[in-house]
This record gives sequence, C-alpha cells and structure tokens, in this order.
Amino acid sequence: MLNKTYHLVFLFSLLLAALFPAVELIHAQEKLAITEGSYKIGKGDILEVRVWKEPDLSTGTFVRMDGMISLPLLNDVLAAGQTPMQLREDINKRLEDFIEDATVTVMVKTSTSQKFYILGEIARTGEYPLIKDLTVLQAFALAGGFTEWASKKEIILLRHQYGKNKIIRVNYKNIVKGKDFSQNILIQADDTIIVP
Repeated sequence: MLNKTYHLVFLFSLLLAALFPAVELIHAQEKLAITEGSYKIGKGDILEVRVWKEPDLSTGTFVRMDGMISLPLLNDVLAAGQTPMQLREDINKRLEDFIEDATVTVMVKTSTSQKFYILGEIARTGEYPLIKDLTVLQAFALAGGFTEWASKKEIILLRHQYGKNKIIRVNYKNIVKGKDFSQNILIQADDTIIVP
C-alpha cells in the first residue's frame, strides 16, 4: 500500500514538472501586470485619503463617473487610472503650495470598479467582482461552469486595452487537455467573456 502511495506521488510530481513550463507561457504584458501588482483606481471606488497631522484635510471620497475625486484645498483631482501610489504622489505635489512636507496616504476602502462579465452558455451569467488575480478557468468555475449547449472551443473574451477593443479567443478544451495553457489568461477589470 505504501509503495502504491509513493508511486502516485511520484507520478503526480512528474505531471506537475511537465505542466510547470507550460504555465510560463503567460503573455509578456500579463507577466508585467503580475509582477507590478499595481491596482488601478476606477470609477465608483471609495478611497480614504489621509494627510498626517492634518485631520481637516483627511477624508473618505468617492471616485466620480468623470474619474475625479474632491479634496479639501485641492478641489478636483484625477484618480481613475492611477495606482494609489501615483495618486498619493500627485496629492503630495499639489499640497506643497499649502503644507510643507505633507505626508499623504491613499487607501482603497471599497473596490467597486473591478468587475468582469460572463455571458452566454454558462450556468450563472452576470457581473462578478474581481477581488484577486483570476484566470479564465477560475472565472468559469466561479460562474458555475458551462451549460450542456456551450461551445467550449469558441469562447471569446472582449477587452478594452490601450484605447482599442481587443478580441481574445479561448479554447477551453485545449486548456484542460494541456495543449495550450497560454489561453488561460488573467481576467482584467471590465473584461467580458462570451460563451457561445
């Protein structure tokens, strides 16, 4: 019995070793996004902006539909599309006219802008929060899997990137058979997955 267990563990280890290089086929842009780990503030997010030793300037704020937030002394500041660190630097620079050596902290209290959508032949279509790094396969699992009529070879992912709409084709069957792991891409905010 023990030899059989060792044999299964050995086979599983070989399988993982064979699959690991395939996982490295992630596109360069997605690899960069993973390593940077930078959250982009979006419309609808709720932020907490704190200025050290300045309680009158510290506030919770909502990112409006125009991408701006309103802050005491500074009025409107563009937040959407920036990381919390970039926004902090921007606020620091703008506060130099009023406060010497201001120390600003920007925190995302509620991330409502980070969502993706699944439509078509999937068990639970709709809008889903993007609260962690999520792959296409994980998105299918989150949505309850496919219906019996789903065309798993012709899935489309629509993405708005660099000012253009991009269509990414996903063949679920090739991913699960181990033929093409590069299609198990990371979901980004506002992605729409269509399962025909």
